[in-house]
Amino acid sequence: MFNFADVSAKNKEALDLMMKNYATITKGFQAIAVEAADYSKKSFEESIAHMQSLVGLRSVEQVVEAQTAFLKSSYEGYVAEATKLSEMYVELAKDSYKPFEAPILRATTAVPTVAAQAA
Repeated sequence: MFNFADVSAKNKEALDLMMKNYATITKGFQAIAVEAADYSKKSFEESIAHMQSLVGLRSVEQVVEAQTAFLKSSYEGYVAEATKLSEMYVELAKDSYKPFEAPILRATTAVPTVAAQAA
């Protein structure tokens, strides 16, 4: 039988889950944005320092050597940061799904029971 009290309780539960999930997602994206901004600032500062160091070099060989070392360290830093950000996105996805695990499990176990009763 259709019960308005049950529907109201389920709606409240769903709204509570959505609000909790929204807070989790917001916090995760803020952490990712802070991390990306910090990396951008650090990378920019390193580039400026590298350009300033190139000015003092006297030979082409020194410039090529310095440029090669800088590019290698920049690439390694980028790969490390990309890995860190991807791990943060994976963690965000897991945390975002966590509040919905129990309701989805209840719904998937209830469907066969309701279908069997209807048959």
